[in-house]
Amino acid sequence: MRVFLIIVVLLPLSRYFFGQDTYYGPGYQTLMMSNPAVTGSEGDGKLRLSYMNFYPGNNYNLHTVYFSYDSFFPAIHGGAGIYLSNDYLGGIVNDIRGGFSYSYFLHAGKDLYINGGLSASFYHRTFSFGKAVLPDQIDPMGIISYPSGEVLVNSGRTLFDIGTGFLFISGRVFGGFSVSHLAEPDLSHTGLADEKLKRKLMVHLSADIELDKRKSLNLQPLALAEFQGKFIAGGAGVVVGNNYLTISAVFLANNNGNMDIQTGFSAKAGNLSVYYNYRFNAVSGNNLLPFSLLHQTGLAFSLHNFEKRYDIRTIKFPDL
Repeated sequence: MRVFLIIVVLLPLSRYFFGQDTYYGPGYQTLMMSNPAVTGSEGDGKLRLSYMNFYPGNNYNLHTVYFSYDSFFPAIHGGAGIYLSNDYLGGIVNDIRGGFSYSYFLHAGKDLYINGGLSASFYHRTFSFGKAVLPDQIDPMGIISYPSGEVLVNSGRTLFDIGTGFLFISGRVFGGFSVSHLAEPDLSHTGLADEKLKRKLMVHLSADIELDKRKSLNLQPLALAEFQGKFIAGGAGVVVGNNYLTISAVFLANNNGNMDIQTGFSAKAGNLSVYYNYRFNAVSGNNLLPFSLLHQTGLAFSLHNFEKRYDIRTIKFPDL
């Protein structure tokens, strides 16, 4: 039976429909989509593939697929990259987002480097109401009858957006801030202010600390915060490991009263990295969130080696 309970899905996902976009959390593998200044900051050409399953085990059918490629290019003295994501929301809403990012690398002091980034992107939202069950289709006995008396429009909508950001690197510490959705695209057909995608401010900070003299074990503490409309989220955690295996743990919280924990690992062999993250809800502000919040898995390929002779500073992203 093709049954879709709209109210059940809208409650945990209300931010999709009230000026918020998908909240990915602390993952650095998708950071270029939020802060264009990190584009090419690892030096080597990086191809990233990621898959996320939200609220697994509850039949909500909420998935995201992400692809990106970025690298440093000497001819433009900075990094350039492209990204594409697809948010598949319950079989009814499908959000496709793609964009291009550029970051200029500046040696601002003896041990201070600043990257300034810009991004241009598009959103394409489509609807498919073939699997939707509306209230007028359910009789007092709970039996579903087709079709509905309400006519729903399946037409999609495509809009363009821009974003900007900065990245600061000093020694083994790096951090940045960015502003996304400067154009505040209206993905709905209503024109209401509450339906526009609100500007999102992100702040993130991390460090790379060597734990032994042989440089075989590293510790990377990290913290981040996001502000979008009335939604505020933040987190802090740590990634520890070597050149072959890392493990991570991050504590997350938001102003809806939710507190989550995300754990994960990454394994590397040559130019290939494989990572997995699992997020679960420790405290729910409204007692509606399920225990399992997110499964994320992905691959990262280094396609070519960066030549160290260029006067720029590269960083190593935390593997999560």
